[in-house]
Amino acid sequence: MRSLSQSGRPVIAVDAAEIRRLAPDVIITQSLCDVCAVSDGEVHRLASVLDPAPHVVSLGARDLRGIWEDIRQVGRALDLSERAEELVLGLQRRLEELRSLPRPQFKPRVLCIEWLDPLYLAGHWVPELVAAAGGADVGGKAGSHSVQRRWDEMAALKPDCLVVMLCGFGIERARAELERLEDPAALALMQTVPTWILDGNAYTSRPGPRVVDGAARIRSALLGEPLPGIDRWEAAGVC
Repeated sequence: MRSLSQSGRPVIAVDAAEIRRLAPDVIITQSLCDVCAVSDGEVHRLASVLDPAPHVVSLGARDLRGIWEDIRQVGRALDLSERAEELVLGLQRRLEELRSLPRPQFKPRVLCIEWLDPLYLAGHWVPELVAAAGGADVGGKAGSHSVQRRWDEMAALKPDCLVVMLCGFGIERARAELERLEDPAALALMQTVPTWILDGNAYTSRPGPRVVDGAARIRSALLGEPLPGIDRWEAAGVC
């Protein structure tokens, strides 16, 4: 994927013939990440030559407020605005309830790992999920892109907890990737800092309703109380 991106070639292509056969009324795409999905511009170009032209809904949330607005945007496109608003209000209420639950005695410093090699620290809505869970994200900034860093820089951030939430990967695939990790600084950090594996594909990678479930699982890591969808990587103490 890195080679394709650097050469300017698309990572994922559109099957134009299949889209014409399906004749959709609405096409939902995204403009946040060119690697993870079809190029937003390519979808608009395809839609412009279809007859009748479908309504293209382009989602580009960078934070929780953006996720709520994207849900509303999909609702408007499907004539389901009331249901979309009910969903948004319900998700916001669940986050407020999470914030009101008992928290750790101190605010843990959390590093959220979105990719291992090269190392990427999660951004976008993830720092807001950490805050709702009762922690402080020391590697990412809400609303900003995920950032590439070096493992030998991480100890200086003094994390109390690592949450490995690999983009698009579930727990088993993330565990396999961790077992292949050979960076000495990464291994040293994980030997001293409690490390958890979160199902990033289900709970943090996708800007949708399950991010609230992701926040609940981050909280469970901070309290040392596993839930389905998040596992301890090694017994190195409790966050």
